[in-house]
Amino acid sequence: MPQYKVTAEDTNTRLDAYLSKYMHLSRSKAQSLIHEKKVLVNSKPSKSSYSVKEHDQIEAEDYQEEVMDLKPEAMDLDIVYEDDDLLVVNKANGIVVHPAVGNPSGTLVNGLLSHSQSLSSINGEFRPGIVHRIDADTTGLLVIAKNNKSHEILAKQLEEKTTHRKYVALVWGVVNTDTGTIDAPIGRDLNDRKKMAVTAINSKHAVTHFKVLERFANVTLLELQLETGRTHQIRVHMNYIGYPIVNDPVYGHRKKIDDTGQCLHAKTLGFMHPTTGEYIEFTSELPACFTEILNRVTNS
Repeated sequence: MPQYKVTAEDTNTRLDAYLSKYMHLSRSKAQSLIHEKKVLVNSKPSKSSYSVKEHDQIEAEDYQEEVMDLKPEAMDLDIVYEDDDLLVVNKANGIVVHPAVGNPSGTLVNGLLSHSQSLSSINGEFRPGIVHRIDADTTGLLVIAKNNKSHEILAKQLEEKTTHRKYVALVWGVVNTDTGTIDAPIGRDLNDRKKMAVTAINSKHAVTHFKVLERFANVTLLELQLETGRTHQIRVHMNYIGYPIVNDPVYGHRKKIDDTGQCLHAKTLGFMHPTTGEYIEFTSELPACFTEILNRVTNS
């Protein structure tokens, strides 16, 4: 029977929506399983409308509407660091982190399975090793857990906000203030459930700090630091204050420059090593897809 542990990211998600997301089911099938008492929350049956809480333990009868054959795939991974407990990957543009129905291959997980026989299993069969995610069109650093003990320690650091994560972004417009903080709750867009938005309805606390690195005629290069880790947080917050990410296909309100991906890069990642307790930090250079757009918009 598959087991799941709810993370902060999914807090307040309906139980049927949670199962639909992680078991790759239709919403109606998830509701049927719950109604048939084939789903337990903290060892007890629940309702479809139950809002899951962080640390909830969910058990569900194994069922998949569409069978996904998760296979290792040889992939040119940019591995920044690796030891027996973890590895740090510099994810390329356009790579989805983990598979889902309709997208079972070509993901970072497929490449990780080819690279390593040891990956944590805490987040289920289709997210081995995945402690946190970044968007497909966002580039940069991710930590991958190779065993469950390391996964739990790393996830706790993310939950307690003791990790050090910095992003670099190119945004439309000239940001006048040198530094700033965006404190605005994020939840599902009421008009488009595939998008996130700043909203007071069914939302979660979200805080993003930013610092101007360089200003140009029509764009600004920023360094951003996450205090929370909500879905699409930087993209939603920057669009909310009127400075959307350049080339963002969803939240940008200007025409895309090309199809190489948004100008958002997870540049710095630091955390306490789960075994040694030593603080380790990694940085990565801006990818070519980012620098090429930067050169185009700043020289035009």
